[in-house]
This record gives sequence, C-alpha cells and structure tokens, in this order.
Amino acid sequence: MSKIKVKRIPKRGHYDFETIAAILDEDFICQVAFVHEGYPVVIPTIYGRKDRHLYIHGATTSRMLVDLQKGIEMSLCITLVDGLVLARSGFNHSLNYRSVVVFGTAHLVTDPIEKEAALEVVSEQILKDRWKEVRPIKTKEMKATSVLKISLEEASAKIRTGPPIDDKEDYELDIWAGVLPIKKVYGDPIPDPNRKKDEPLPSSVQQVISSRD
Repeated sequence: MSKIKVKRIPKRGHYDFETIAAILDEDFICQVAFVHEGYPVVIPTIYGRKDRHLYIHGATTSRMLVDLQKGIEMSLCITLVDGLVLARSGFNHSLNYRSVVVFGTAHLVTDPIEKEAALEVVSEQILKDRWKEVRPIKTKEMKATSVLKISLEEASAKIRTGPPIDDKEDYELDIWAGVLPIKKVYGDPIPDPNRKKDEPLPSSVQQVISSRD
C-alpha cells in the first residue's frame, strides 16, 4: 500500500477499483516509466483495459516492450484534466483533474488467441466497434507485434474537483476567480485523400459524432 498511497493531499487519493477503472476507461493514452540501461525513460503509448488488467502493444523491436517483458519494475500513469482552477493569487491556482498511477511488472502475451483479443481490446478502447469494421489482422502483422499485460493490483487514483481555495483575506479582492472547464470534443471527420470512392461514414465514427451533439 505504501507504494501507491497518495502522499501529497492524501484526501484526494482513491483506491477502489471502480474509481480507478472509470478514469482509465475515459482515455487511451498513458505514459510508461522504466529504467533503460541505467537511465530513466518515460514513453507515451496506447492502452486498453479489460477487467483488472491493461494491455499495451507495439513493434517486437520496441525498446520499451523488449525491456518490460524481462519483468523489470515499471510504472504508468494517465491524467484527465477537467478544468483550470483560477484563484485570486497565482500561488493558489490549480487544476481539476483525475489521474491514475499503476505500479508493477508487465508480462508478454504469448497465447495467440489472447494476443488477438488484447489487440481488439486496445482498438475498442480508442474507438468502439472499429475493430469489426476493418480487415482482419495478417499473420505477419501479428508476428511483428508484441502485446504486454499489466495488472491493476497496485494502482491508485487522485482526484481534485471544485472551486479555487484562496487565502481568507484574498476573498475580499476585486479579482475574478473560478473554474474554466475543459472538455475533449471530436471534430468533423476528414476523409483519406487517397480513397478510391466516397465511402459512407462507418458506424464507429457516426457514434462519436452523434454523441457530441
């Protein structure tokens, strides 16, 4: 517990799986930290969650995947920024955010059935239903890809919500303070200029476009 315990403002720490999973399910990019040849490295990568595990993938020659499958200690994090918290002083400015930090080791997925299923999990994390719209993955593509599995056993969330917290005397100042919300919004789809014909928008894209309205 000591490794995942939130030390700075402990009341913002959350350790229940439901909270952690809900944050992870809202995004698909994480930053993976590990030590490579004696120096620290942080690399952004795509992930997918299934139950109490995360999957990450990449080329079999990837420095990160080659190192992690050896069982070395690693950590990863994601952060969702929900708003700028604008106080009456620069010192008290903050962010409203939700973050997750995971510790542990990664394991290479060798079973071909689990491996393909894991790649589908990652695809679904990015855009629901897209996997079934594209052609099946080729054997040579599977061979060129490594998939790692990471347990969520050692994970914690940290969340900040609400208005700014100013010094008591600063509330008398004639300075606007509050929260400027931030939301991720999908733009209009841009067709591939190399398309052979005007294909209709797939269901996966239509879903996210309709959800923004």
